[in-house]
Amino acid sequence: MIEFPDVPAGEPLSVSASTYVAYRRCPEQAVGRLRGEYPEDSAVGFVGGLAHRVFARHLQHGPISKDDFAQACREEIGSSMNPKVGSLGLKPSTLQPIIAEVGDLYDRFQKVSLEGCRDVEVSLEFEATEGVVVKGIVDAVFDGEDGGVVLRDWKTGQVGAVADQLAFYGMLWTLVHGEPPESLDAFSVKTGETYVERPTRSALQATVTDVARFVTIARQSFAGVPADTTAGPWCRYCPLLPECSEGRTAVAVND
Repeated sequence: MIEFPDVPAGEPLSVSASTYVAYRRCPEQAVGRLRGEYPEDSAVGFVGGLAHRVFARHLQHGPISKDDFAQACREEIGSSMNPKVGSLGLKPSTLQPIIAEVGDLYDRFQKVSLEGCRDVEVSLEFEATEGVVVKGIVDAVFDGEDGGVVLRDWKTGQVGAVADQLAFYGMLWTLVHGEPPESLDAFSVKTGETYVERPTRSALQATVTDVARFVTIARQSFAGVPADTTAGPWCRYCPLLPECSEGRTAVAVND
């Protein structure tokens, strides 16, 4: 249904949803991610990550009782989040308020209608062309009203600007399954906000063309042609900030 355009040959690349979103903000920041330069972990990100693990556990195994909730959180942290515990310097005593915050989100989550949920944490991966893999994890897949599927991304804060992320998931689902999802949505468990998008063929093709453009930029960057930089609020936490004069200026102006 959609086609990945030709791109220059080069070293293998793996493009995730988060890398694509970074590219839409600043190409050089996204290329940095491909080089392994990521922002530092944050407490806010840790809370969001743990909440997502708890939501998935609920959908896979059923409700978690209040008596078992703290232990369930510790099990999820131990199984997949220990590196972040170390990087953030968290200790057992400092986990209590985090678990309480996630517990509040879980209380809200249990009030959300989950009717029609057919799958959870769906990993998608597609070799778009030789040496180029696009991949992502969809939080949940629901039955659509018209016989298709709805891809949902849970948010633990405000919904924010999610169009690029959802567009990537819609493109990836279409590449893997040959048919587009019926709709894409982001739902904030905290605020109840919902953003809904019904992808069109032209929009899906525009996204896959944009991903190919990023692959071209990345491979050119690896060959010595610098990628463009775009300053914005994201500069403050960018690992490339010390070497980026545009980013430092943006941060100084906003201080």
